[in-house]
Formats: sequence, structure tokens, C-alpha cells
Amino acid sequence: MYTTSDEKGILNNYAKEPKLYYAEFPTKAQQSTYAFQGVVAILFLTSIVLITLGVS
Repeated sequence: MYTTSDEKGILNNYAKEPKLYYAEFPTKAQQSTYAFQGVVAILFLTSIVLITLGVS
């Protein structure tokens, strides 16, 4: 869509609006994967903190 002003010849380009869609709730398999990743992340961060405390 182009709009041109008659006074100054200004051109406005309007972006196309994307189609909206709703997110779907994760399946049981995805939920368990997310839980496993969370546990791994907590263990990783805990080990980093303990190693830092042990070295200092």
C-alpha cells in the first residue's frame, strides 16, 4: 500500500501485517524434555559455583 502526499510528494510504505496465530500448549514429551533441561542447567550452575568456591 502506497500513500503519497499531494503537497510534498512524501511516500509512506506500510509493512504487511503477518497472520496471527496462537501458541499451542507443549506436549507431555516436550514438557519432560524441558524439565530435564532445567535439571541439567541447575546441576551445571551448581557445579560452577562449587568449583569457584573451592578454588578461591
